[in-house]
Amino acid sequence: MSELFDAVDALVASRSSLPPPAERRRLRQAHALTLDEVAAALGVRRATVGDWEMGKTEPRPPQRDAYARLLKQLAQLYPTAESTEAPQEDAAAPQTVPPTASKTPPAPTGPEPEAAAPTASDTTTAAPAGPATASRRPATKKAAPANPPATTSRKKAAPAPTPASGGAYAHGPLLVLDADADRNVTGYGIGGLILDVPAKTLPVLVEWALAEARLGAERLHGSGKDADPLLVLTKAACERYGLPAALSHEERLAGRLPEGHKVLKQLQRAEWKLTKRGLGPWARIYRPAHGGRRQCVQLCIPSWHALDDRAWGHAAQLDPAELARVLGLYAQRVMTPVGSAAVTGLQLMIALNPPTRASEPDADGRRHREHRPGSLGTEPMDPAPCEATDGHPVLADLPRFHVRGPDEKLFEEAYDWARDLTDAECTKRHLVGLDVNLAFAAGANGAVVGLASPPVHVTDPAFDAAVPGSWLVDLSHVDPNRVKVGKQWRDLEGDLLPSPFTPTGQRPEGPAWYATPTVAYAVELGYEVAPLEAWVRRESGRFLDGWYKRLRDAYVTTMAELGVGEKLSPAEFLEAMDGYKSRDPELGIVVDAVKMTVKGGIGKLREKARGGGWKPGQPWPALARPTWRPDIRAAVISRARVNMHRKMLHLAAATGQYPVAVLSDCAVYAADGPSPLDVLPYDTDGRTVPGSFRLGVSPGMVKHEGTQSVVWGADILEQLAGDGHVANLARYIKTGEVTTKDTGE
Repeated sequence: MSELFDAVDALVASRSSLPPPAERRRLRQAHALTLDEVAAALGVRRATVGDWEMGKTEPRPPQRDAYARLLKQLAQLYPTAESTEAPQEDAAAPQTVPPTASKTPPAPTGPEPEAAAPTASDTTTAAPAGPATASRRPATKKAAPANPPATTSRKKAAPAPTPASGGAYAHGPLLVLDADADRNVTGYGIGGLILDVPAKTLPVLVEWALAEARLGAERLHGSGKDADPLLVLTKAACERYGLPAALSHEERLAGRLPEGHKVLKQLQRAEWKLTKRGLGPWARIYRPAHGGRRQCVQLCIPSWHALDDRAWGHAAQLDPAELARVLGLYAQRVMTPVGSAAVTGLQLMIALNPPTRASEPDADGRRHREHRPGSLGTEPMDPAPCEATDGHPVLADLPRFHVRGPDEKLFEEAYDWARDLTDAECTKRHLVGLDVNLAFAAGANGAVVGLASPPVHVTDPAFDAAVPGSWLVDLSHVDPNRVKVGKQWRDLEGDLLPSPFTPTGQRPEGPAWYATPTVAYAVELGYEVAPLEAWVRRESGRFLDGWYKRLRDAYVTTMAELGVGEKLSPAEFLEAMDGYKSRDPELGIVVDAVKMTVKGGIGKLREKARGGGWKPGQPWPALARPTWRPDIRAAVISRARVNMHRKMLHLAAATGQYPVAVLSDCAVYAADGPSPLDVLPYDTDGRTVPGSFRLGVSPGMVKHEGTQSVVWGADILEQLAGDGHVANLARYIKTGEVTTKDTGE
C-alpha cells in the first residue's frame, strides 16, 4: 500500500496549486525579481516564465513544484492588500497645475476658487483649472465597435500580445492614437485593448500617459531602466493635437518642426523639454526625474516617416489596431522601439547589459551608482588609429586627402565577391541562392570583445586568439589551394573560393590590419602567423550574448507562429518557408523588423559623421557614446564572414561544389535542380556535411534565397561586364531583376 500512497502523493505534487497569472507577475515584481532571474533559478528560458505570467502555458514538473514554492514564499512576504482590490480613482489621480505655472502649488485645503479666464495667447494650451480629477477622465476600457472593419476581423495566425492584467504597466508598452470626425481620441493597445484618451493638448497628453494610462514596460535587466511609454500618432491624431499630418520638405531635411511652432510653445509653457533632436518623427518629451522616477514619454509619428519601410514594410499604412499589434509584438519580444530599428538595436545592447549598478551600502547605509563589470561603462573611448573611420579626431594629424591603405586601416566588412562561371557550371541548369539567417547575430553569439578599457599598443606580439583586438599581420602566405578542413589537410581549387581575409575575396598582399577572428581563422586553416604590431584590449567579455539570445528568441518565436518551426526536416522547412509571410502579413513585418534590428544595431556601433557643418578632424555626436565601438563591429563582421567561408570550405571539400557569388550572407551555387536540396547533400536521415550549410530557421542556418536559370546568370554577367568587373549574381538571385538595391533578406 505504501507504494500506492507514494504514487498518489507524487500525483498531487505534480499539480501543485499556483496563483492566477496576474498574481504571479505581481509577486515577482513586488520582490524586484526580473524574468531572467526567475528563469535562471528554475532552469528555463526567460520567455517561458513570461508565458506562465501571461497564462499562455503552465509549468510542468519538476519546475512546477519549485515555481509554486517560490510564489508561496513571496505571497507570505507580500500579501494582497484589500485596498488594492478596489482602488479609488481620486486617490490614484495625481495633482496637476495649469501648464503656465512655473512651480507646483500646494494642494488646496478648501473649495477650489473659480478659475480666471485665460488670455488669448493661452487658450490653446491652458488646462482647465482645478484638480486633475475634475478636468480629465481616467483611462477606461472602451467597447469594441459592433461591426469592426473587415481588416480587423480576419483570422490571425497567432494571437495578439496580451498586456499584464495589473501593475503600473497594465496597459502594455504603447498606444496607437487615432481621432474621429468629432475630434475624440482613441488609444489602441496590445491584446485588442481600446482606451478613451481624454487629453485635448499635447502637454496634457504627456501628463496623462505618465499619470493615468498605465503604459510602459519592465526593465530587461535588474540594473537597467524601465521602458518609457510610447505614443504612436496617426495623421488624424496629429491634427487633433495641432501637429501637421506630414512634414514639409524643409522640415523633413531638418528632421523636426521649427522652433517657433505652436505645439513647441505649449510644451515649453508646461515645462516639458525635448531632446536635441527636437520634435521629429521620433521625439522624447521629458522633465527631470522627480523622486527617482523618470518622467519621459516617447512619440512615434509614422506619417513623418518614423517607420522606415526597409525595416517596417507597410506598417505605416496599417489601421491603428493592426499597427498596435505589430509594434506591441516587437516591443514585447525585442524592446519598446526608441527610434529606427538600428537605434533600437543599439539601445537593446545597453538595456540588456547596463553600464552601472547599485553599490553595496556605504557606512551611512547609502547606495551609489558604480561601474558594472561586463559592460561598456559610461565613458566614450577613442579607438585605435587603425580602427578609426576617416575623419576621426585621432587621425587629425594625417595629411589632407591622405588615403589609408590596408596597413593603416582595419577593413572588416561583409563579402561582396563574384567570379565567372566555369565550363562545367555552364552545363548545369540552375543557380540556387542560400541565405544565412541573422548572419550578424550568429557572428555576435559567443564573440569575445573589448569592454571598458582602452586599447593597448603592442609591438611584435605573440598572437592570442582569446584576446580581442586588431593585428597588423601578413596573411598572403596562406595558400587557398591547400588548407586544413577540420584537422585534415585538403587540396582544393582555391581560385574558385573567395579569400576569407578580405571582403572582396581577393587574396591579400603584404601586411594588413585584421580583427582577432580573422587571424584566428588563418591559424585554423593550418598556417602560422607573426603579427608585427597590435592594438589589444585586456578587459574583455561576451558582451553581446544576451543581445543575441533576445533577438534569436524573437525571430524564432515569430517564425514559429508563421508555421516555420525549429524541428522541421529539410523538405518540411522548405515547404513551410514557401509564402510564409502571406499567412500573417503583420507577423511578417515583425520578422523583417527583427532582422533589421540585428543589422542596424551592429552598424550603429560605427556610426559615421553626417549632416552639414562637420569637418574632418572634428568630433561628431555619435563619438560621445560609450557604444561607439568600431572594434566590436569589426569583430562581429569578421566572425560572420569567417562563418560563411567555413561553410563554403566544408561543402567544397566534401562535394567539390564552389560558390559563384557571395554577397554578405547569401551564396549562389550552380546546380542541376532548382532546390537547395540539389546543392546540399542531405542523406535519408536528414544529415548533411558537418560544418557546412544546414537548412533551418535558427541563426546561422540557411534558407532558400531564390533560384534563377544558368542562362539568366550568363546574360547578367555579359550585360554588366566591364573593366574586369564581374557582376555579383547574389545581388539579383531573389527576384531576377537587375537592381543595385540589397534588401538584406
